[in-house]
Amino acid sequence: MQAEQLEIAGFIANYAPFDSLEEAAINALSKQIEVAYYRAGSDILHYAEAIHDLYIVRSGAVETYRRNGELYNRLDMGGIFGQMGLLMNRRVRFPVKAIEDTLVYCIPADLFFDYCDRYETFSDFFESEDNASLRRAVSEQSDNNDLTTVKVKSLLVRDVITVSGETSILQAAKIMTEEHVSSLLVVEAQNKTDPEDGSQGETDGLAGIITDRDLRIRVLATGLDLQTPVAEIMSTDLITLDDEAYVFEAMLTMLRHNVHHLPILKHNTIVGVLVLSDIVRHESQSSILFVRSIFIQPDVEALVHLSQQLPGVFVRMVKEDANSQMIGSAMAVIGRSFKQRLLELAEEKLGPPPIPYCFMALGSMARDEQLIYTDQDNALILHDSYDPKLHGDYFEALANFVCDGLAACGYTYCDGGIMASNAQWRLPLNAWKEQFGRWIEEANPQALLNSSIFFDLDAVWGETKWTKELLRLITDRTKKHPRFLISLARNALNRTPPLGFFKSFVLEQDGQHKKTINLKRRGTAPLTDVIRVHALAVGSRSINSFARLDDIEASNILPEGKVSDLRDALEYLSMIRIKNQANQIEQEQPVSNNVQPDELTSFERRNLKEAFQVINTAQSFLKFRYHAKSPLK
Repeated sequence: MQAEQLEIAGFIANYAPFDSLEEAAINALSKQIEVAYYRAGSDILHYAEAIHDLYIVRSGAVETYRRNGELYNRLDMGGIFGQMGLLMNRRVRFPVKAIEDTLVYCIPADLFFDYCDRYETFSDFFESEDNASLRRAVSEQSDNNDLTTVKVKSLLVRDVITVSGETSILQAAKIMTEEHVSSLLVVEAQNKTDPEDGSQGETDGLAGIITDRDLRIRVLATGLDLQTPVAEIMSTDLITLDDEAYVFEAMLTMLRHNVHHLPILKHNTIVGVLVLSDIVRHESQSSILFVRSIFIQPDVEALVHLSQQLPGVFVRMVKEDANSQMIGSAMAVIGRSFKQRLLELAEEKLGPPPIPYCFMALGSMARDEQLIYTDQDNALILHDSYDPKLHGDYFEALANFVCDGLAACGYTYCDGGIMASNAQWRLPLNAWKEQFGRWIEEANPQALLNSSIFFDLDAVWGETKWTKELLRLITDRTKKHPRFLISLARNALNRTPPLGFFKSFVLEQDGQHKKTINLKRRGTAPLTDVIRVHALAVGSRSINSFARLDDIEASNILPEGKVSDLRDALEYLSMIRIKNQANQIEQEQPVSNNVQPDELTSFERRNLKEAFQVINTAQSFLKFRYHAKSPLK
């Protein structure tokens, strides 16, 4: 090849999708590329005119526009344009103008189509515009995940064994032994109306469940008469799942409620019982076993020792292609379990609590979006009978026991002091309600900062219903104070995605993370902020960002397709962050949220830019929707 063709081949080989081609294909392509030059301000392509080439920016910069003249994109070295026109009847769809003196490489249309036919990855790159590549990446990741495709009904291998509430404990135990099952469903006759002909009839309704654990704890340990009806010992507050639920949903439900048996329903009819051992056999998920281990540790020292296995659990989930929702939920459940066990140990040491209380998780743990090595954000809700003189010492000791224990287990102290060990965050329920009310009414900078942490709350232990009261108050008060929503929207614009003028990455410029991107501070955090604003606007009481997006989508406040864009961006950014942390653990490096773009593939860099662009667009919409740039009245 001539020197000019070698230079062209060397250049395009550095950019997607050409970097996916074999050397021979790149060399063959470079021999047929033409070079064109455009002065700054000159038009390169006009709307609807015939287009004959695909263009690659060799030097300089161009802008592409929508039909109405709105700026669509800016491209510099390595940027590609013209593909949409070639794919749509060879007519220009996006006019292009040079904004600097620009040199472009031109690939003839026939050659472009020939390469699309011959090379799948080359074709995939041009298959669609906008965020399709990001969506495909997320979809492929999900498709490869067994836990998200296997439904619980496929794990039901035993017939449903039921008894009536009048069955004696002795008879129930015999049935369990004969049927080789660890639980029995207790049913009772219920009147039912046929929806088609209105006729009345009876059907068996689910009344409760007894397990081998119930027989051990409620019967043998108490010396209860074996002729006692099972209705007197059965658990009635049942947690059930639909048979169309996925295995990972069942896994997380068991973890969250610390139950080992889940009745499975189909159209409100019992079709089976999923047992923990079923899931263990199916997937051998170590996260489940890890949580079980937490609850049998006898003291803080044993918990600290166990916590050293947590990085391995995290890496294993990543390698098993769990998605960000599964990993975030599992890590949050593990974090909650550490708190719950520490609270049990604290009560064993300090004695029963003098008044009821609720231990709250805040932030990412409350949202079920926790990753590894995060700081602890928590607080205490106390009964309104709280008297500092009578109860203050107890709850101070309890909070310190838990927060110190969490720190010893790897959950570092919160730099901002948002922990139950801080007396400021141990308040009676009514005081919390007044506090949330003030934050919403005042909407000052500190209130907005607190809102981004405290508005994501969930109960871990104790009077869990109190957090629901607080969530109800937050959504109700927010609706009555639109000024707060405007302030919150304005606050959500403070953290911008790291994209420059030409959509190139803006890297950290100093400190130990120089030349990197912080995927939390510049990616998932601003995205979570945007989602929270929309969620409060529609009155959503969901805490998880993906659940909030479902509520936002149902409200139709965003243009069509934008919720899907936000969902894909959050999933992709989270997974890049998760995989980066897993790699750091395996390489025994300090775990951080920072990633070096040079260490990503061109495919990953491209999708990362698309995800950041989604945040950019979402923040622009936030300004429009909530007038976030207008002066407050």
